[in-house]
Amino acid sequence: MTDLRTFIAGLPKVELHVHHVGSASPRIVAELAARHEGRTPVPADPQLLADYFVFRDFAHFVELYLSVVDLIKDPDDVWILTHEVARELARQQVRYAELTVTPYSHVRRGIPAPAFCEAIEDARKRAAADFGIELRWCFDIPGEAGLPAAEETLRIALDERPDGLISFGLGGPEVGVPRPQFKPYFDQARAAGLHSVPHAGETTGPQTIWDALHELGAERVGHGIAAAQDPRLLTYLAERRIALEVCPTSNVRTRAVAHIDEHPLRRLVDAGLLVTINSDDPPMFGTTLDDEYAVAARLLDVGPEGVAELARNAVSASFLDEPGKRRILAEIDAYLADRRG
Repeated sequence: MTDLRTFIAGLPKVELHVHHVGSASPRIVAELAARHEGRTPVPADPQLLADYFVFRDFAHFVELYLSVVDLIKDPDDVWILTHEVARELARQQVRYAELTVTPYSHVRRGIPAPAFCEAIEDARKRAAADFGIELRWCFDIPGEAGLPAAEETLRIALDERPDGLISFGLGGPEVGVPRPQFKPYFDQARAAGLHSVPHAGETTGPQTIWDALHELGAERVGHGIAAAQDPRLLTYLAERRIALEVCPTSNVRTRAVAHIDEHPLRRLVDAGLLVTINSDDPPMFGTTLDDEYAVAARLLDVGPEGVAELARNAVSASFLDEPGKRRILAEIDAYLADRRG
């Protein structure tokens, strides 16, 4: 596995399911917490953050996630966070990432929407120059905040329309947050040319995925691991090449899956689905994208060829333009050929 880990570390990659605030490194979270000490439960010590980010269940995860969101107070914080996320992804040889951003959470905490969008856009351009990574945005409805959040997220997406915005999503809890109620907002976003990428089937059953497909027009599904429970759904997803954004460690840390060895990744791949490997909220879950590829390699019992195929899946499932896809696929092929000797 040491040799495979070395292979993974150098492999050109694409990341499709990673959250903006959830990617804040322990160093950045601790620095922000120190600035607001006495007004936040978040520890200002990177060593203590590992204990802080131990989640009882998905609801507890959302609670702690929002406590980190509370640390982002102004556009400078947004810029620093975005640039640092790009730095960490580039360090793992990520060439292109679609970052899930939740503007509603920041706007309701006092950052004006134009200033927020200006900050992420400026950081995106700087990251391309500094690290050679391309970032794109998925503007995400926080499902726990209901329809007012959906309306505001759509308004920001359509009114501000930053250059990097390519898709419209839905995150947060699934239990008690039915997908069909968000249909009008996804209809408008899709009519405006945005791709549909809602979370579904992480902590609920296959019906949530069906709803995301039929009501929200999902082109990819965030998580989607409950598809393994429904043979008809597996066939539907496989035949239409609708990709799943699978995040193995995340599913265990939020208690959606009891143990990593019980993860349904193998069943999804064996069913012929287009499966991509992603990190979700990596520092909060004590993981990285490289780690997730190593976990997937073990679960699937594959070596470099299989790992490279997972990397190709992510490129294929991305919303990158065709020349960009060909460029990264060629990089992956050249890297694999070089390692074959």
